[in-house]
Amino acid sequence: MMDIKEIYNLIADDMDAVNNCITERLSSDVVLINQIGHHIVNSGGKRLRPVLHLLAARALGYTGKHHIELAALIEFIHTATLLHDDVVDASELRRGQDTANSLWGNEASVLVGDFLYSRAFQMMVKVNNMRVMEILADATNTIAEGEVQQLLNVHDPDTTEERYYQVIHNKTAKLFESATQLAAVICGQSDTLESAMAAYGIHLGTAFQLVDDCLDYNSSADEIGKNIGDDLAEGKPTLPLIYGMRVGTPEQTAAIRKAIESGGLESIDEVLATIKATSAIEYTAAAARAEADKAIACLACIPDSPYREAMHELAEFAINRKY
Repeated sequence: MMDIKEIYNLIADDMDAVNNCITERLSSDVVLINQIGHHIVNSGGKRLRPVLHLLAARALGYTGKHHIELAALIEFIHTATLLHDDVVDASELRRGQDTANSLWGNEASVLVGDFLYSRAFQMMVKVNNMRVMEILADATNTIAEGEVQQLLNVHDPDTTEERYYQVIHNKTAKLFESATQLAAVICGQSDTLESAMAAYGIHLGTAFQLVDDCLDYNSSADEIGKNIGDDLAEGKPTLPLIYGMRVGTPEQTAAIRKAIESGGLESIDEVLATIKATSAIEYTAAAARAEADKAIACLACIPDSPYREAMHELAEFAINRKY
């Protein structure tokens, strides 16, 4: 069994190279871009998507250099989505720090997010692999669709589990999928193995988001680095709420519906009581466990190695974490 530090130590040299690449590629003659970019890139994120790409590339025997550039640009795409997310959600706290939009304003945050997207595409061109460009272009488009789908679900208590999962797959899991799939592509692996790596990523990304949605109602601000009940305050119908409405009493269902429709935290205590009474956290956690198990099963087709073991352990970390 590896802990998270051992996993990161396994690819420490690669991660140092990725961080150097991020710093280099983030550089701009525009001072504000540097300020905002460095603020969010260096704000304590887990770098989970780059880590996944590096681990998968090493697990598949990759010995070239493109995995460094790809890991860095994957982080840029993710960071751009965070900048835009925080503007859309009017968030003031991320990873325990003030968000860029709360410090520099919405306009600057959106535009620097655009800079990071375009910089990522400049970087992927240098890899000079049309399949790489196809996967990342499709992923970026899908993520944008997921953002719009989530916006349509806001304040809608009739959002179904199917619609909820579609948002997760498009908005969150897609970049996980790309990170691991690209490792197979640059290693020249078979279509079967590429599909297995893509499936690992999408199941892991889904599990990761399900746990995030549990933590929003089952953790502390100090642990997760954002305010508890943020999803409810924004009127987002996540799985604990959807399940609570489905199995709760008419009174409990009505309370959650009203909270989603109006947003805010005026009825947070009543909603939390309903989530507890209906075992909605346990239901969501079980769904995350099932997704992690599917991800782990996808690893059966690659050779045993410390890197494959680390990918297994990351799936366990994703569902057992408290932040």
